[in-house]
Amino acid sequence: MGSNLSSSFADPNIFSLVGSLCLQPSPPPPRTKPGLGDLPESCVALVLECLNPSEICRLAKLNRAFRGASWADFVWESKLPVNYEDLIRRVFGDGLEDKLCKREVYTRLCRANTFDGGTKKAWLDKRTGGICLCIASKGLAITGIDDRRYWNHIPTEESRYSENNAGIDLNFHCFACSFNSVAYLQQIWWFEVNGQFEFPFPSGTYSLFFRLQLGRATKRFGRRICNTEHVHGWDIKPVQFQLWTSDGQYASSQCCLDDPGKWNLCHAGDFVVDGTNSSTKLTFSMTQIDCTHTKGGLCLDSVLVYPIHVK
Repeated sequence: MGSNLSSSFADPNIFSLVGSLCLQPSPPPPRTKPGLGDLPESCVALVLECLNPSEICRLAKLNRAFRGASWADFVWESKLPVNYEDLIRRVFGDGLEDKLCKREVYTRLCRANTFDGGTKKAWLDKRTGGICLCIASKGLAITGIDDRRYWNHIPTEESRYSENNAGIDLNFHCFACSFNSVAYLQQIWWFEVNGQFEFPFPSGTYSLFFRLQLGRATKRFGRRICNTEHVHGWDIKPVQFQLWTSDGQYASSQCCLDDPGKWNLCHAGDFVVDGTNSSTKLTFSMTQIDCTHTKGGLCLDSVLVYPIHVK
């Protein structure tokens, strides 16, 4: 028995077998194919720069690389108007652009931002990058507005504009914003509404509209009802709309108001901003001053300025 044991230890084949078991390297792990997560953030950011904001926000959900790249300043600076710093100073005041990254600046501008004592709202249209502006009836100069025999500011839920604008937090959403009141005309002989403001519009062509309704809308048992009792005088002579710019542009239009019970946008005219001036001064009016008859039953909500290509 001892001889058998010693012979087994002396057998060289035994040592070669043990050595081969100890020295044989473990097989390498299988190679995995590279994925989107392996792309450098700088390369991903160059791709995102070519996309629109909604696509950027969707792709930011893919992985860490895309999420990090979606915060690159140059990606969002390409989506901002050229004069976005002037816009921020006009709407928010000085210093805000230095505290926010470009994505946050874009987010802020896409919201309906109230300024000038709550009489104006401005926002960035996410589809076109154009600036839109809305001026409340309380921000307009209305002849006779202080005499309650003629005009009243009445509360309403229908003072609103609705746009597919963005709050950029990886998702877009719709919102409606409201001034909560409209100017209601009971009756008057001399109808005149004027407005004036200065704003750093980016280069482009813009349209100005008055948002009007014949009749006063209320709710009864949850249903909308429009009282047209005081609507009169608007079909006799047309209303004239006019606008002037600080660089000498002029536009005008006329129309007879009809279609009571519905909100309508009445087009006053268009103007062009060429970018040579830091801001554009705009003056506009709506008049029906033929004193041979009275006019009444009109709701004036706001004046809106849109880039001409925004529907």
